[in-house]
Amino acid sequence: MSSPKKEDLPTVPSAMKNELTNFDSTKMKHTETLYKTVLPSNEDIQQEKMHQNLVAGVEEFDKSTLQPTQTQEKNILPKAEDIKQEKVHQELIADVENFNRNVLKHTQTEEKIVLPTKEEIKQERGQQELLKGIQSYDTSNLKHAETREKNELPTKEIIELEKKAV
Repeated sequence: MSSPKKEDLPTVPSAMKNELTNFDSTKMKHTETLYKTVLPSNEDIQQEKMHQNLVAGVEEFDKSTLQPTQTQEKNILPKAEDIKQEKVHQELIADVENFNRNVLKHTQTEEKIVLPTKEEIKQERGQQELLKGIQSYDTSNLKHAETREKNELPTKEIIELEKKAV
C-alpha cells in the first residue's frame, strides 16, 4: 500500500490552526503525577505463603519413602435381576423387528356423527331469532335524543364538610 497524497489527507480548520499557533503554554498550571501502589492485604499474604509452602513441600518430598503397589482391576459382574431385565428388553425389540404384518387384518375406521340434543337445538333457534330481530329492526321508529351533561356544583355545606375532613 502506498501512502496517501497530500490532497487526499483531511485538512485542519483554519480557526483551529490559529488557536494552536497562538497557544500560550505559560498559562497552564504545573501538576505532578502521583503513582500509587496498592499493597496486598494480610489475607493475600497468608494465601501466598500457604501456596509457597505447599509447592515447596511437593518439591522436597522424598519419593524413597513410598512403597510399591500393584494395581488390581476388578470386573464387577451384573446381578441376576439386571440380566433378566436386559433379556426381556432385547426380546421385546426382537419381537417388534421380526413381527409378521401379514397376520394383521384390514379394518375400516367409522366416524360417528354426534347429533345435537333437543335443548341445544332450542338454544340455537333462540339465538338465531334474536339475531334476525336485531338485523331486521326498523331504526326509523327511533326518536332523536340529545345528550346533556349535567355537572352539579357542590353546595356550601358539602365544601365545608370536605374542608373539615382535611
